[in-house]
Amino acid sequence: QVQLVESGGGWVQPGGSLRLSCAASGGTLSEYAVGWFRQAPGEEREFVGSLRCHIIGSEHAGPRGRFTFSRDNAENTVYLQKDSLRPEDSATYYCAATTNCASSILPKDYNYWGQGTQVTVSS
Repeated sequence: QVQLVESGGGWVQPGGSLRLSCAASGGTLSEYAVGWFRQAPGEEREFVGSLRCHIIGSEHAGPRGRFTFSRDNAENTVYLQKDSLRPEDSATYYCAATTNCASSILPKDYNYWGQGTQVTVSS
């Protein structure tokens, strides 16, 4: 089964940018839909966006801003990028994978999860 490891979190100033990695082992990540979620203390886990199977890139724009997702098949890794960070973007960010190639916004539909990477946006 696939194992996921997130990296790239840390402290970022407001207005800065974020690029998180989700590296996979034990499986070919392009054969999975990959979702990104985030969870702030005391809050529910929130869907950020996803990439369907074999899709190289996508964007998700909404009230929380614009997130960009990309896939590097050679590295077996998926990336999340966001610019113009705000303090409310502070959270632990998780990537998750599912064999349901249509992806899902629901955490319960993902079978494999990384351990999370903490992002703090603060001046």
